[in-house]
Amino acid sequence: MSRTVFLTTAIDYTNAPPHLGHAYEKILADVLARYHRLCGDRVFFLTGVDQHGQKVQQAAAAAGLEPLVFVQGLASSFTDLWQRLGITYDAWAATTEPRHTGCVKNILHDLHGKGDIYKAAYRGFYSVRQEQFLTDKERGTDGAFGPEWGDVVELEEENWYFRLSKYRPWLLDFLAKNEGTVSPAFRHVELRNAAERGAGDLSISRPKSRLSWGIEMPFDSTCVTYVWFDALVNYISFAGYGEDTSEFSALWPALHIIGKDILIPAHGIYWLCMLRAMGFADDAMPTFLVHGYVMMDGEKMSKSLGNIRDPNTFIDAFGAGALRYYLMRDCAVGQDMDFTDERLIQRYNSDLANGLGNLLNRTLSMAKRYRGGILRKMPSPLEVFVQERVITYRQRMEARQIHAALESAWEVVVRCNAYVEETAPWKLAKDPAQADRLDEVLYSLSEALRIVSILISPVLPTEADSIRVQLAWGDAVHMSGTAWGSLADGHCVGEALPLFPRIERA
Repeated sequence: MSRTVFLTTAIDYTNAPPHLGHAYEKILADVLARYHRLCGDRVFFLTGVDQHGQKVQQAAAAAGLEPLVFVQGLASSFTDLWQRLGITYDAWAATTEPRHTGCVKNILHDLHGKGDIYKAAYRGFYSVRQEQFLTDKERGTDGAFGPEWGDVVELEEENWYFRLSKYRPWLLDFLAKNEGTVSPAFRHVELRNAAERGAGDLSISRPKSRLSWGIEMPFDSTCVTYVWFDALVNYISFAGYGEDTSEFSALWPALHIIGKDILIPAHGIYWLCMLRAMGFADDAMPTFLVHGYVMMDGEKMSKSLGNIRDPNTFIDAFGAGALRYYLMRDCAVGQDMDFTDERLIQRYNSDLANGLGNLLNRTLSMAKRYRGGILRKMPSPLEVFVQERVITYRQRMEARQIHAALESAWEVVVRCNAYVEETAPWKLAKDPAQADRLDEVLYSLSEALRIVSILISPVLPTEADSIRVQLAWGDAVHMSGTAWGSLADGHCVGEALPLFPRIERA
């Protein structure tokens, strides 16, 4: 039965170019989107860029550009990279677009009208990096604010506040009753604990005297909207909220794919309470798939540490497929990943070059050499093994454990390579009495490769297509095609071509 699947990623903040962490999140979302399309589901995959806020204004000033010119230039660096990585999003969110700014203003106007937004003076400490006011609970045991907050300054100003505290009891009750809201499960526990500790309301404006780059508050021309209130709304503004009720209702609620650093408080507390204030029911709340960091030498990538890695350099050196496969194969969703060039090369050579690529080449070469490329459909001892792995693959993909699903697919590759050694087709070809056995082996390997090409297509779409071209199998690709036996009796395979040339490190 088909489903409607609305996937979103966090929109990327345009104060600096994209890095490997951005690439990991988009590839993860793209893999899930491709998998659901493979299952026949209707998919709406939304991503984009967050273009307002103090850090953007400062970065633009440092570059000597107007903020709009600055963010538009950076936005192209994201879209260009997503194209190179084969990211198949359905809609692009840019928070400077009138569709979005109008939606934000309408929401602010409605919440102000119902008394959920009020004005008050505040004096306290403010994190420039995180663009939020801090309280004593953000202090360390030594009484100081930690390095994660960057520069912290003391401010006194008047701002507009969202009555976050009004919705805290609802949030606690909702999280207690809906344990599947956040996955992995331990992140849900973290969110519940944070919600229990939370107190106070949320400042959702900044005075133009300090920050001019943002969406003007609809009821106060001296202030702009706080970037987090603005950015979170993209998930509904670009899905038709307030425009086309039927279309929006058909899509919502969404699965938000985000990093662990923005679950608390932005998504798990601010966003859920904002939606509740806007009138969203419990069954219309989004869910969250929370991933870890891509680390370099055990450290989170950051400009201050100087360990930012440009994904384009890896695409140039190894290809988009190698990067996509490594990030998905070596990282369990929800955990941190320590990225190394050496590990990428090792994973590529062992799994793709020596494993799958070698299996494809030897299978097609033997079919051409011994049978002129013509397959004879035969019962196979591999059928049960392969079909069991298809089942575990689907279970793991539904659980959004991409690395484990790939493991199921590679169990087929490993078994097939072992099967070649066990049966020794080059010996069978020399014995006319073993003709049936040889046909059985060649059909089994070709059919297994066809099924593997479907299983890997969400992660390696280009390479999966190439496998099917070499097999000369042009049927529509669907999960139903993973049933054994689609290669017909008398099917003629194509020519073997190098698919995963080994990477030799200089």
